[in-house]
Amino acid sequence: MTNEQERHLSRILRSFVFKADEKSRKGQEEHGGDLWALSAIDLVNHALEEAIDQVVYLDTLRENLINEQQAKVIK
Repeated sequence: MTNEQERHLSRILRSFVFKADEKSRKGQEEHGGDLWALSAIDLVNHALEEAIDQVVYLDTLRENLINEQQAKVIK
């Protein structure tokens, strides 16, 4: 990898570690318990809920970007 690619990856990894730590602590505070103690079906159900949220956020972002792009063309 180039130096620029290495720096980019390093920024992404630092950001991920910070965000994962923050989200895990917030989730622990809100929900308590041990994540590894959940049943397989509960883990799958929670993961599916998260995946659905992600699709909704990404589709909304996509719509917003399209609308912004169209607004620029109209101007």
